[in-house]
Amino acid sequence: MGTWSIWHWLVVLVIVMLVFGTKKLRNIGQDLGSAVKGFKEGMKEGTATTEAPKQVEQQAGTTIEGEARKEQAKG
Repeated sequence: MGTWSIWHWLVVLVIVMLVFGTKKLRNIGQDLGSAVKGFKEGMKEGTATTEAPKQVEQQAGTTIEGEARKEQAKG
């Protein structure tokens, strides 16, 4: 763990608890947890939107109504 031992980290933790208080630390932990949860949900939504083009690729042989109208107008 380098030059920092477990005792150094415990002293730092005690000083942080004295400065900020346990209530603020609990609120910070809850905010951080909700941010991580929101990030994970955003990543799931991002993968859901990338699946939509795959469905379009499967329909490559079909004619879309707008394309059919364009072809009829040209013809």
